[in-house]
Amino acid sequence: MFTYTTLASGSSGNCAVVSCGSTHLLVDAGISARRITTALKNLGIDPASLSGVLVTHEHSDHISGLTTLTKQLGLPVYATAPTLRQLCYRIPFLEGLCRDFQPGDSFPVGEVWVNSFPTSHDAACSVGYTLTGDGCKAAVATDLGCLTPAVLQAVRGCDLLVCEANHDEDWVKSGPYPYYLKQRILGDRGHLSNEVGAELAAQAAQSGTRTVVLAHLSSENNTPARARDVAARRLSAAGVDPERDLSLTVAPRKECSPVFCLERGRDTAAFRLREGAALC
Repeated sequence: MFTYTTLASGSSGNCAVVSCGSTHLLVDAGISARRITTALKNLGIDPASLSGVLVTHEHSDHISGLTTLTKQLGLPVYATAPTLRQLCYRIPFLEGLCRDFQPGDSFPVGEVWVNSFPTSHDAACSVGYTLTGDGCKAAVATDLGCLTPAVLQAVRGCDLLVCEANHDEDWVKSGPYPYYLKQRILGDRGHLSNEVGAELAAQAAQSGTRTVVLAHLSSENNTPARARDVAARRLSAAGVDPERDLSLTVAPRKECSPVFCLERGRDTAAFRLREGAALC
């Protein structure tokens, strides 16, 4: 079975775990190592069994737990070469654990096939990932300043889409943030608004996606209800019933999501909450 669980998702920290058979991979490590290891144990995963960490980019909300985690467990860290250079400036002992690749490269990690794709974000060389195992495919598409052909191509046909819905554009414009920060968030190298994230979800759903997880919500410029409402309306306009045709959820900011279990041969990707997951 192939599973995907977010351990935290939002502007203050991002981390998820994907599992297939005996392979367990983290996607980012933007919360403390203690929170990560506690969450994994509550999910029944021994932290020592991790096969590595896939890093999307070097911003602190994606790597804050990486130093302690890699020091404790000696995990391989997969990222683009420019991202790894940034990480090595901050984590001196990391060099021997680095596994670099070019955006667009694909490679196996245990029983999971990893494909990377370039993303538009204000980082050294950010990427998203698609993760395939047991005949199922999940796509992680967050920290996107805009939708690009590479992103749209990558998410086509995925069973599960982790889709950025960072902010309400009007709330950002009318809010208290300084002008430069508003421009960063709203720019082509910032973050996706609810409307643009909803468009990505709709296009993925039309290509067969049946589980959409809205992620990386801003605590100041969004709410889970607002993000889901915008996505649901766009899906409905695309002819996809968000209550019947797919599962549409919002990743919790500071707790574990349900364990999304993707099963080969199913028309829709099922999900369930493992006992203890809410304690993460």
